[in-house]
Amino acid sequence: MRGLIGSHDLLFVTLDTLRYDVAAACLAEGRTPELARVLPGGVWQRRHTPATFTYAAHHAFFAGFLPTPLTPGPHERLFAARFAGSETSGPDTYVFDAADLPTALADAGYHTVCLGGVGFFNPGAPLGRVLPGMFAEALWEPAFGVTAPACLDAQTDRLAAVVAGLDPARPLFTFVNVAALHQPNRHYLPGAAADTLDTHAAALAYVDSVLPRLFAVAAGRGRPCQVIICSDHGTLYGEDGHTGHRVAHEAVWTVPYADFVLETA
Repeated sequence: MRGLIGSHDLLFVTLDTLRYDVAAACLAEGRTPELARVLPGGVWQRRHTPATFTYAAHHAFFAGFLPTPLTPGPHERLFAARFAGSETSGPDTYVFDAADLPTALADAGYHTVCLGGVGFFNPGAPLGRVLPGMFAEALWEPAFGVTAPACLDAQTDRLAAVVAGLDPARPLFTFVNVAALHQPNRHYLPGAAADTLDTHAAALAYVDSVLPRLFAVAAGRGRPCQVIICSDHGTLYGEDGHTGHRVAHEAVWTVPYADFVLETA
């Protein structure tokens, strides 16, 4: 990552609440053809998230603590906020002196854009301004939120407008929090009366159908684009009596992760 800063655009996509087992099953069943095309080796990495809910996980992400590989470490991180005693920063790590990645990239000349999704990115309450407040440009509207079936379409439309107005010589860091997987997701499966693993999978199939356009926008600025795409946590649909997340359960801790470069379109 250290060698890419400045020459590459960056796109960081969190598929909020996506479970690893559902992501892997959809890939194996051919329900996510765009992800099958772009994921290195055609597979998701199985990793552990640093937190069990959106707010805490994203604070960790923006300090450089992305989901951790399951194999014994230490594992060199892609980027890291500098602090004494860090054991996972290495020669390829982009180490920064700011408190968070968006601020560091802005200092490095990037335009930083947040396209929020779930409630922690809704500026209607002060708490919803904390994470977006790290970015130079923070965008949220109800069409991006958890009750909007076409949420990623709306976010991609807005990103295209941002890109159209941006100096192509200036690198861009885009963060997209995708709300489709989060409850409620029953609207992605016609006739479903409740949120289930099946509606969760249907939501992922919707997201995959929009990703080609999102990636085309990200890779259409005349420079390669480094992509990081992962979940921030999983969620539960009745397993061991639990519904939702913010609990220490394997289906919550275990998330899909990938990173790759999109060459210029």
